[in-house]
Amino acid sequence: MEHKQGIRTTHGRGRLFDSVLETIGDTPVIRVNNIPTKGATVYVKAEAFNPAGSVKDRLAVNIIEAAERSGTLKPGQTVIEATSGNTGIGLAMVCAQKGYPLVVTMADSFSIERRRLMRMLGAKVVLTPRALKGVGMYKKAAALAKEHGWFLASQFETDANADIHEATTGREIVADFDRSALDYFVTGYGSGGTISGIGRVLRKERPETKIILTEPANAQLLGSGHAQERETNNAPAVSHPAFEPHPIQGWTPDFIPAVLEEAVTGGYYDELIPVAGPDAIKCAQDLAQKEGIFTGISGGGTFAVALAVAEKAPAGSVILCMLPDTGERYLSTPMFENIAEDMDAEELAISMSTPDAQLE
Repeated sequence: MEHKQGIRTTHGRGRLFDSVLETIGDTPVIRVNNIPTKGATVYVKAEAFNPAGSVKDRLAVNIIEAAERSGTLKPGQTVIEATSGNTGIGLAMVCAQKGYPLVVTMADSFSIERRRLMRMLGAKVVLTPRALKGVGMYKKAAALAKEHGWFLASQFETDANADIHEATTGREIVADFDRSALDYFVTGYGSGGTISGIGRVLRKERPETKIILTEPANAQLLGSGHAQERETNNAPAVSHPAFEPHPIQGWTPDFIPAVLEEAVTGGYYDELIPVAGPDAIKCAQDLAQKEGIFTGISGGGTFAVALAVAEKAPAGSVILCMLPDTGERYLSTPMFENIAEDMDAEELAISMSTPDAQLE
């Protein structure tokens, strides 16, 4: 965006798009200006700029298009997937545009607005008991796929997951920092595709960049050192013993995904730093109120860790952290518990300051 005589100007994108799917990716990297960053320069990669509002749009379109190319997904076939929400929302967008019916299985512990968004986009949402956790919703999806002959998207196992982050997200980061230092990259994990795909690129093209991975402090699956039990198809066999419920929706299901294993065995991260849920929520609120950057609890989590890295990093370090989604799909979560619906005392005082203009 350029300024002309003090007025912001834009020039268009220089192209016309054939479908909403062509708008996925090329999300902006934005500098943090008002929150103290301990002598470092901190940037965020804002994945909310994807058309359905999250980083999972990338995964969703690649799963469907890879299956189309291989012939495993037939025209008009129903797609099914287990998801905490963002992958389901992305798949609902993709399936709506391409004409595939979509069924999503999701534990009933995840935010209500997520299931409503998927239904708004035409998907069917089958809720599973929260006591059965992520493994429960996964097994329900697999059973439904087998029973009805549906295409199981398999975000936690498919090569299409990390591949799209290698081809797009990782390439974007390298291009955007082509003339800049990039000392640290910070991300969390859900299915593991972001860290595995970006890790491939950064390890090869920016080997000086230290990669920091984070997970919830009360659900440290990788930090526990306990291996995940798997079925023969790499699906999780049981819930991981280190898992506990946590507020960082989209992160760390109750199993270690097969896609994430590449990052572990390949050494794609230099340090694993846990983050507490309240810290993640506080940082998401700070980004909104001090930077005008609206992200969810997971984005707050990565930003909290980025600030912790900045505190110990050499002065002048450049840090990039992933913000996976938008804050609007967290309205019914603890992130909004202290955000009032009605006017508080200060707002009432502002209203009463013009008594002749009171609303009846």
